[in-house]
Amino acid sequence: MSKLAIIKEFWEFLKARKNWILAPIVFFLLLLGLLIVWGQGSAAAPFIYTLF
Repeated sequence: MSKLAIIKEFWEFLKARKNWILAPIVFFLLLLGLLIVWGQGSAAAPFIYTLF
């Protein structure tokens, strides 16, 4: 199963179940994960870690 298929299936789940509260939660978790991955190897790491 490709990553795109997982996203499509999640979107279909949200549409079918009308469970829209999950969308911002998942978006925030993905954003936080990207911030952590990006911050590990960059010069901005000390500034990112002060946010948490």
